[in-house]
Amino acid sequence: MNIGIVCYPTYGGSGVVATELGKSLADKGHKVHFITYSQPVRLNIFEPNIYYHEVSVASYPLFEYQPYELALSSKMVDTVIKEKIDLLHVHYAIPHAYAAHSAKLILASQGIHIPVVTTLHGTDITLVGKHPSYKPAVTFSINESDIVTSVSESLKKDTLEFFDVKKEIHVVPNFIDFSFYDYQEPCSKVFAPNGEKIVTHISNFRPVKRVQDVVSVFSKLCDTLDAKLLMIGDGPELENVEKMVGELGLTERVLFLGKTKDVEKILCMSDLFILPSETESFGLAALEAMAAKTPVISTNTGGLPEVNVQGVTGYLSDVGDVEDMANKASSILLDEGKLAEFKENAYKRAKEFDIEAIVPVYEALYIKALEGVKN
Repeated sequence: MNIGIVCYPTYGGSGVVATELGKSLADKGHKVHFITYSQPVRLNIFEPNIYYHEVSVASYPLFEYQPYELALSSKMVDTVIKEKIDLLHVHYAIPHAYAAHSAKLILASQGIHIPVVTTLHGTDITLVGKHPSYKPAVTFSINESDIVTSVSESLKKDTLEFFDVKKEIHVVPNFIDFSFYDYQEPCSKVFAPNGEKIVTHISNFRPVKRVQDVVSVFSKLCDTLDAKLLMIGDGPELENVEKMVGELGLTERVLFLGKTKDVEKILCMSDLFILPSETESFGLAALEAMAAKTPVISTNTGGLPEVNVQGVTGYLSDVGDVEDMANKASSILLDEGKLAEFKENAYKRAKEFDIEAIVPVYEALYIKALEGVKN
């Protein structure tokens, strides 16, 4: 197949999933064309069957905000025609599915009928999509897609609750490419020279991630054990979190590593991962930690219970209950036998989300979409 993938090219979960999916499809012999405003961070355009088409947004003084959707639609039309694309797989309902529908109409006027597969990732439904200004467009974009998928049962439920959706929604979970993870004993002395336990958090430091809760949990952990906290990522809450760390006297115990490309290596040397989010449609960061044999302490919101198994791969707590999170974290880190058991359980659970098992599901949906257009 000749597949066009439209996604955000950033470090966020949807961009990572879309990029890794495209790379895996290319490895299987499909031609994959990424259409977005900059090269996805995990994409190597020198790999076979991978192509990148940049969306350029022309500056025009009439517009206070440049119309990316128009430029994206035009680029999709141009790419479909020039590269003979078979189908478009767009990640996020808005603006991507909305732009894809416009492209589909333009192409249809030229006798080209192309199916659109839309994957819902979360904020396009639970945050942005619920706003009255966007709700009609989101509803329309979903219903006009040929195939719709969501990354969790929780997100599917939210979508059906918030929008008047007529389409069937297929749940296809996020996945892990285990080739990124090396289980040789990693050297953790760089961060924990005295054998301290390593606790890790990864996010975009937005308010919804409740990053201050990570620091609160870690502060309580420090009352019972020697540990280091590794904070990976960047975002609007970073300055507030750094201030909080200083006020709690934890500066020597907390390391801010920014947007590093060594996430997998760091997770493989971690003992515990903390994800106290207000909401998570899936929780890809938790799954990545589990693939690195790292137990997870998370909230019980959204799709997280579909990934992190209570009392098996880690523990779930109510949003904001830092006392409970700290107690559960201590129960794992202070018991070496329990820690070893949870590490193995986390890895086994993550294997259920192996990319090798998930990609064929998407391929089957692509074929279904193509057959629908032919009929």
